Amino acid sequence: MMFLLASASGTVAIILVAVLLVLIALVFAILPVKIWFRALVSGVKISMARLIGMKWRGIKITPIVDAYIAAKKAGLDLSIDELESHVLAKGDVIKVVNALISAHSANIVLEPATARAIDLAGRDVLNAVKVSVNPKVIETPPISAIAKDGIELRVKARVTVRANITRLIGGAGEDTIIARIGEGIVTTVGSAETHKAVLENPDIISKTVLDKGLDSGTAYEILSIDIADIDVGRNVGAQLQMDQAEADKRIAEAKAEERRAMAVALEQEMKAKVVEAESLVPKAMAKAFEEGRLGVMDYYNMQNVIADTSMRNSIGGPNTKKNK
Repeated sequence: MMFLLASASGTVAIILVAVLLVLIALVFAILPVKIWFRALVSGVKISMARLIGMKWRGIKITPIVDAYIAAKKAGLDLSIDELESHVLAKGDVIKVVNALISAHSANIVLEPATARAIDLAGRDVLNAVKVSVNPKVIETPPISAIAKDGIELRVKARVTVRANITRLIGGAGEDTIIARIGEGIVTTVGSAETHKAVLENPDIISKTVLDKGLDSGTAYEILSIDIADIDVGRNVGAQLQMDQAEADKRIAEAKAEERRAMAVALEQEMKAKVVEAESLVPKAMAKAFEEGRLGVMDYYNMQNVIADTSMRNSIGGPNTKKNK
């Protein structure tokens, strides 16, 4: 009997332990105890009720807690509400906090609201802070420009820029910087009297471009512009002159052909008029016969003259001379 009671109490104890383990597992599955404990041992106080509320709202708790712990350890004055609202706005809270920590370490003024706005605008706020601390070098593609003497120069430039955090929202990017640098190079080379002047003093390109303030309205601040390479290209002026001469030649030939065609047409017109005049001769002769102004003997004499002239032409013509 005692054995049965002992075995029954052991079974109950096992069942109780199993139920207790299941309850503990359910508590850990439902309640974010692990995350709450990690924040507690990190010295950051976050209530369990807040964590449960964020979980029920479908918010990922781990990124918010990790970012909040990192911010507090770095000495940043951020609230859990700000991080939660940024996550709800589909922002990258980890990247924002890391950017704020980097800016704080480098003594760069970056307000949390500005960092969140930059991230929500689609900009990489962390990379912007890195570029602000460590300037970036942008290399332009070869830019073709032509001096006043008609010689083409192909110029490559290296532009050192630093991110301007205050203009990241709404500021233009690298493509605008490269386009403006190209415009400045074309203007500088195009205003030079000879290409040799640019080759002798390539720094005039840098000075002219920097004086134009090409970084206005962009997300960057231009620190320096260095000319990496200058190559001499085609003699565009000579090529244009050759093309113009060829065009003038074709125009002259066309005009000459036009004058020849007009001369041929005029000749054909005059021949037609002669034929037309000759066709009127029989009518005039018939009329002269009727009016008595031309007699039969006069007509025969005229025919004799025509026959005599034809004979002389046939005797003295070019074919007769060749036969002789």
